[in-house]
Amino acid sequence: MLEGRLRAARHSRFVGRSNEQSIFQSTLAEDTLPFQVLYVFGPGGVGKTTLLHEFLYICERLDILAVYLDVRSVEPSPEGFIGALRQTLNLTPQDSFFEEIGKEDKRSVILIDTYETLMPLDDWVRENFLTQLPSNTLIVLAGRRPPSLAWRIDPGWQTLMHTIALRNLEPNESRHYLTRRQVPDDQYAGILSFTHGHPLALSLVADVFAQRREIQFQPEVVPDVVRTLLAQFVQKVPGPAHRAALEVCALVRLTTESLLAEMLTLPDAHELFEWLNSLSFIEIGPEGIFPHDLAREALVTDLRWRNPEWYAQLHRRARSYYLKALQQTAGWAQQRVLFDYIFLHRDNPLVKPYFEWQINGSLLTDVMQAGDIQALKTIVERFEGGDSARLASYWFSRRPQSVLVWRDSKKLPVGFLLMIPLGEVSQNDIEADPAVRSTWRYLQNHAPLRVGEVATLFRFWMASDTYQAVSPIQSLIFVNIVRHYLSTPGLAYTFLPCADPNFWDTVLAYADLSRVPSADFSVGGQYYGVFGHDWRIVPPMAWLTLLAERETATTPEMVVNPTIDTLIVLSKADFAEAVRGALRDFARADLLRANPLLRSRLVIEQAGINAGDNERVISLQAILRESVEALRQSPRQVKLYRALYHTYIQPSPTQEQAAELLDLPFSTYRRHLKAGLDQMTDDLWHREIGTLEK
Repeated sequence: MLEGRLRAARHSRFVGRSNEQSIFQSTLAEDTLPFQVLYVFGPGGVGKTTLLHEFLYICERLDILAVYLDVRSVEPSPEGFIGALRQTLNLTPQDSFFEEIGKEDKRSVILIDTYETLMPLDDWVRENFLTQLPSNTLIVLAGRRPPSLAWRIDPGWQTLMHTIALRNLEPNESRHYLTRRQVPDDQYAGILSFTHGHPLALSLVADVFAQRREIQFQPEVVPDVVRTLLAQFVQKVPGPAHRAALEVCALVRLTTESLLAEMLTLPDAHELFEWLNSLSFIEIGPEGIFPHDLAREALVTDLRWRNPEWYAQLHRRARSYYLKALQQTAGWAQQRVLFDYIFLHRDNPLVKPYFEWQINGSLLTDVMQAGDIQALKTIVERFEGGDSARLASYWFSRRPQSVLVWRDSKKLPVGFLLMIPLGEVSQNDIEADPAVRSTWRYLQNHAPLRVGEVATLFRFWMASDTYQAVSPIQSLIFVNIVRHYLSTPGLAYTFLPCADPNFWDTVLAYADLSRVPSADFSVGGQYYGVFGHDWRIVPPMAWLTLLAERETATTPEMVVNPTIDTLIVLSKADFAEAVRGALRDFARADLLRANPLLRSRLVIEQAGINAGDNERVISLQAILRESVEALRQSPRQVKLYRALYHTYIQPSPTQEQAAELLDLPFSTYRRHLKAGLDQMTDDLWHREIGTLEK
């Protein structure tokens, strides 16, 4: 069988880990297992998977039933986990996994790899799964993180678990490995000094020599060992097409033959895919292949530094591939494609801190059930107080179909998102909820909906334990918000309120969501800052393209469009107040510098996006003067022009003196001044909105 040959080949290259092997074999030799769980942890590339395969080989040699499962792509639910184990044993639907594993009362071993991806099930594994296993079954868990606190403080598991922190290979073990890989022994000193025994680094060095044996290894002194080793390896690939395939594999989350063919514009990428699959640092998953994390980082860093134009081209091709997939998928499949798309932005310093990249379907996305309402109200009350909880309850009864719920392995709600279609709210809804009132008012005054258009308020969004902080649930919420952008016909505007707008400001600006302070609101003493986006200006597909262009920017200054940082969006009332203030300070440039209109589209369009404050002040003065002068063109409005001109543009010392200069009763003068100010403000507001409507 090929499986046996593969296991033998892996064993032939296995070196070191004598202490770990001794612990494993001595444990299996005991009549009664001294512990039930062997927990192995260590950083990426340190050899955890290789060690588990060696454990599997030992079990085969000792005729012990062993089950190996990499849970990287297993849904972290009890059903998904048990189902994957059943599949490994080729059980029929009628067979019980627990009965099979304890069959004939024989010793058995279950090896679980990449356990960190199963952390949402950690409690269930510890408290439910393991307790159902026969006492003669040894469980080996391998992951990047040490055991959680719950394992370490439980008196029972303190005695029934043994922990191994896996480290780099010892110098003699490293030399042994290089010998097995047929690396010339005159190269050992330099290699060992450079790699410090890191297994992945040693593997990459051996690959370099396998590609071209006559090279002289002369490592450069750099902090990132793997990056330099990988750079040497990439230069020795069979040809340009292989190098490009490696770069594609590093850029995207998962590589398949079809994606590789499209990215490289090839009719058939089978040979390249198989070559990738043969490399020591490429891992295999059920949905595709992917490089080890450290290798991926090295490849992408090298590519962006060495050939930014090719990096940008590959990025565009990947984006095109995913955009097609987004339009052809729905539900969970579309969510998975969105993760692939978002993964393209994983190294962006503006995005990385705000997203949990290790999302693998551990949480179930579901609609709200009647039985969820109390739990969701409790979550809201915990973080936002009783007033918000009552409003949430109001919307749960009014819009149950607009609530998405995330459930844990026990099917309990651990987060939710409530969306309100603002075009469908009633007057009672507007009066009941300050959030709806402020966003509805903003739409009416600033971006009124046209026939067939809709606007969405993401009214409540939170996780049960971390609220609106960065977390897997928050990331799933954001992904589903993006799904809403892509799948909602006639979407014109969206609003996202945040309890901590300052925290989210940078990444949401990057995502082209602008702060709309006039839509901010308070509930129960808690203030919420609101971000908005007009999808009539930048439609969803164009928005995805915009994000991709920012990702492939060659300088940090290009990452965020200056318009997002510079523009301010004013409500009609705030705009009118700003116009009055600007007229009042017309001759005082120092005071005009503080006027909000300097950051309005009205002024920035005329002054230019890169204009400084002085240039914007001059532009604002010109706009005000032109607006006043425009009233002069109509005989019916000349009187309004004269009142404005002698009050603000060429002002009299006092308004009484202005009325006397115009030979008008003071009350008539005041009426003309108000009418002129209203007319001028309306004209300027129309220009501001007109710019937005283009």
